[in-house]
Amino acid sequence: MTVELIRLEIAVPIEDPTRRGSLYGPTDRNLRLIRAAFDIRVSARDNTIRISGTSENVQRAAKVIESLQRSLRFRPELDESQVEDAILEASRDSAAMGERPIDVFLPSTSITPRGDGQREYIQGMREQDLTFCLGPAGTGKTYLAVAVSISLLKQQKIKRVVLVRPAVEAGEKLGYLPGDLQAKVNPYLRPLFDAMHDMMTFDQLKRFMQNDIIEVVPLAFMRGRTLNNAAIILDEAQNATVPQMLMFLTRLGNHAKMIVTGDDSQSDLSRGEASGFIDAVRKLEGTPGISVVRLTQHDIVRHPLVQRIVEAYGRPVPGI
Repeated sequence: MTVELIRLEIAVPIEDPTRRGSLYGPTDRNLRLIRAAFDIRVSARDNTIRISGTSENVQRAAKVIESLQRSLRFRPELDESQVEDAILEASRDSAAMGERPIDVFLPSTSITPRGDGQREYIQGMREQDLTFCLGPAGTGKTYLAVAVSISLLKQQKIKRVVLVRPAVEAGEKLGYLPGDLQAKVNPYLRPLFDAMHDMMTFDQLKRFMQNDIIEVVPLAFMRGRTLNNAAIILDEAQNATVPQMLMFLTRLGNHAKMIVTGDDSQSDLSRGEASGFIDAVRKLEGTPGISVVRLTQHDIVRHPLVQRIVEAYGRPVPGI
């Protein structure tokens, strides 16, 4: 029996044309590594990289290029090890693990869990209406919450996404900051915006925000609302007080999902003030319809040094 492989050609836009040289690498080294890894054809012209080959390998190669472009937002150059790491990650056979990728608006972006902890987290968000996720920095708490919410929006299972964060650094007194409400809360919600930029185009995000399909709001402004047909994400929830957490959780309306993420080892609350996040997990864990997921340093997916830093800070220091 002859198996016919489906072939595909796609064009991946270059995010920042001024960084083409860094993306391609010296003498197009990075593109050659990608081509050899996936047995595909790669051509770069103007502000587009065209990839052709079998459908599966083309999608993996596109995922590598998107990953490298995200890396270039924060560093001037890419070294060979970073390219190889991106190729290795894209080469993981998620289909063999029985995982279905999180479907977002950018067709070249494929988001799958990295490890059992993230797999449990995604399953909890898909199956339950309220999910708590605890874990250290770099474990994908915020990123995966945004991805699942954007996927639900794309599938029209919800009508909007509401992004919420406590503005603890300003003592919730946002009036002292310059600009309108959007300008005031932007610094607190930057990580959420960064995640969304990986999942949709800038024009899509701008249009969704103008039409209130995607809404950003500080926790203090949630009082009195009921949110139906929405995905509501509370990020950095360890900085919410007990009354604020109760207020937030009772905003959940019909046909809605709520995701609450935080690092229970950190808090910017005043000394002696109880974290509403930790309090809520203690009170609600085991309640039907609620999922509680704990991620650890083994689930960290940022730079490998982040995991070592988290581990080092968790060890007692001699003499102290």
